[in-house]
This record gives sequence, C-alpha cells and structure tokens, in this order.
Amino acid sequence: MKHLAIFKGEGVGLILNGKKTVESRFSKRKNVPFLQISAGDLVYIKPSGKDIIGQFRVKKVIFYDGLTDEDVEQIKKSFGDAIAQPNEYWESKIGSKYGTLIFIGEVDPFITAPIKISKKDLRGWVVLNN
Repeated sequence: MKHLAIFKGEGVGLILNGKKTVESRFSKRKNVPFLQISAGDLVYIKPSGKDIIGQFRVKKVIFYDGLTDEDVEQIKKSFGDAIAQPNEYWESKIGSKYGTLIFIGEVDPFITAPIKISKKDLRGWVVLNN
C-alpha cells in the first residue's frame, strides 16, 4: 500500500539524514494511519505546503489502542530518541487515546517529485491505494 505523510517542522530533514527512525502519530480518534499501515508499505514524504521530497519503506508498525497519559510517557521514554521530537510535542500528545509508531526502513530522497498530489485539506496522512 502507498501513503502520503505530511510533515511540519524539522521531521523531514531528520528522516532524510537518518536521525529520526520512528514516525509517530497520536490522536484522540482512530485517524489514519491507525490500523491502515503495514510493514513493507511505501510512504511518500511531503513537507506541509510543498512537493513530495522523498519516500521510505515501513520496517515495522506498533499500534496503541486505549492509551493513557502514563502510556504516552512510557512511549516517550522507550522511543523518544528515535522519534526525535521536542518536549512540546510530547506535551501536546497527552490525552491521546490512539497511537501508531512507524519504524522507518530504507529512505530515498528525491531530486524532483515523482508524482504530484493536489491536497488542499488539513489531513496529515492520506492512504493512496489499497
């Protein structure tokens, strides 16, 4: 399956240079990519408001259902360095009930975007095909 992931801030650079090895998505509802992504899937990397600049293969995925604030703290302790986010990020995730940890496999940066996707909404993740 193919996905389009939208990134704000420094996440894209950290993925491309190998410092961010786990992408995390937390929410209060079952938003994609929760239960919609698997090992081997392809994820296009798109900075907010820009073209696609790379892709990665999913190595492994862990889903969390029914998270507590203590669970979020434990995830931060266990995977915080790999997720590579500041404390403000983690503070904003308190109250999340669902989580998806996506372990990043092979990363390929692009010189030019291989596809153009016209996306005008606020979704941070889009499943492109099944």
